[in-house]
Amino acid sequence: MADTQPTSSGRLARAAGVTGAATMASRVLGVVREQVLASMFGAGDAMDAYNVAFRIPNLVRDLFAEGAMSAAFVPTFTRELSTGGKEAAWRLGRVVLTALVLITGVLSVAGILFARPLANLFASEYALVPGKLDLTVQLTRIMVPFLVLVALAAALMGMLNALHRFFLPALSPAMFNVGTIVCTLALVPVMPALGLPPIAAVAIGTLVGGFGQLALQWPSLHREGFRFRPAFNFSDPGLRRVLLLMGPGTVGLAATQVNLFVNTVLATGQGTGAVSWLQYAFRLMYLPIGLFGVSIATATLPTVSRHAASGDRDSVRRTVADGLSLMMMLNVPATLGLMVLATPIVRLIFERRAFTAADTAATAGALEYYAIGLIGYSVVRISSPVFYALNDSRTPVKVSMVTMLANVLLNVTLVQFIGYRGLALGTSLAALLNATCLLVLLHRRLDGIEGRRVALSLARITAASAVMALAAYVTQGWLETHLPGRGALVQIARLAVSMGLAVGALAVAAHLFRVQEFRQGVSLVTARLRRRRG
Repeated sequence: MADTQPTSSGRLARAAGVTGAATMASRVLGVVREQVLASMFGAGDAMDAYNVAFRIPNLVRDLFAEGAMSAAFVPTFTRELSTGGKEAAWRLGRVVLTALVLITGVLSVAGILFARPLANLFASEYALVPGKLDLTVQLTRIMVPFLVLVALAAALMGMLNALHRFFLPALSPAMFNVGTIVCTLALVPVMPALGLPPIAAVAIGTLVGGFGQLALQWPSLHREGFRFRPAFNFSDPGLRRVLLLMGPGTVGLAATQVNLFVNTVLATGQGTGAVSWLQYAFRLMYLPIGLFGVSIATATLPTVSRHAASGDRDSVRRTVADGLSLMMMLNVPATLGLMVLATPIVRLIFERRAFTAADTAATAGALEYYAIGLIGYSVVRISSPVFYALNDSRTPVKVSMVTMLANVLLNVTLVQFIGYRGLALGTSLAALLNATCLLVLLHRRLDGIEGRRVALSLARITAASAVMALAAYVTQGWLETHLPGRGALVQIARLAVSMGLAVGALAVAAHLFRVQEFRQGVSLVTARLRRRRG
């Protein structure tokens, strides 16, 4: 058993690395997208309206693309692939795609028809600002069809992941960001001539980006042998299994996104800019979640599904423990780094043109509180789908319901004391609660998840990360005193030196504290560099 553990961990790290490379491109482009929007629209009324309007299709995007679709569809598709071969899997794929088109098509039409009641429900405070609520309704109607596109893209992603094709699916969200960026830059100047507000260019870019996600993945699936034709067999056992898992699965994995939605609703009453500050901050915090949490979870789920299908609980426990340990090695330093360097990071990335110094301070304040929950978000990404692979969809649902209730109570309370920043803090605390409950219950479900090893890894990683954070804090403070200035090159230099010394301190501390996961990561990178040179 002990001899196979490094091999299992190494395979997981390599799969996560492939996914992470593609996800990195997507997340970086996501930050570039936010840069473009911040530069053009800042944190004003138009940006607030867009963020509320996009929250509805974006909620479904996150649930489908990185949540319930993967949790319900990947294990079912993998089972069909293992027991019936590709033809059985393709049959299930055609039935699921057909059902998704019908379901999301109906939802999109309903969203267009009821856009005003939805906007009134979630952003009634916007009615106090002339034209703001009407703009929110208009943008909602433009973007709602994105639901169809993202659902189909998520299904393709699940099929490719089950076939161990991770790179292109992880890269596909990059097309969404590219579409938004290109349309924003190209169409904003011409929108007034078409009788549309400039921010409508961003909404159009959302649809273009959705088509891009489909276009990138389809050829790869076609090469695998998949051919789509409508299949209206709603009595198909595989489809029924997916829907049965996906219904509660959507609730079980919805905590983070529903919490964000609650934040948006409460933030609309915190004045102009609050919704946008929270969105910009969450985007930065979501970079390590998307890179580390989602990529590791994506690599872990098919492996867990195979072991669960064969009844190999020891391998399930080991795979989950490996995933958690690897995730912590990446996300604990990211958490402390974001908290310590929030202001210089926000200033460098966003502060220009319409995005002011006041916006920087406000966004950094939200980022510091969001970062607290980063580990919680990532643990949920890994642990929640494991329950579905074990044919247990009820446990995550129950935990999610408790978490959502806790989030509402926390946010309603904290917003009274520290304003919009309380919404970020409440969401983070709720994410940590969600993660803790899932881990405790998963430990019981599997008769252990190698908790002692994971806890020891967490303690060592936290100690090493604290050394890193101290190095970053001291270095950044010294540089701001001795190398002042707001120019881009000066800011880049300060951050590069601070982060470089911080990583060096992390490496030394990881060696001293014998952090095995750090050494594995370094060995993996070194091996890849050797192969490329060879």
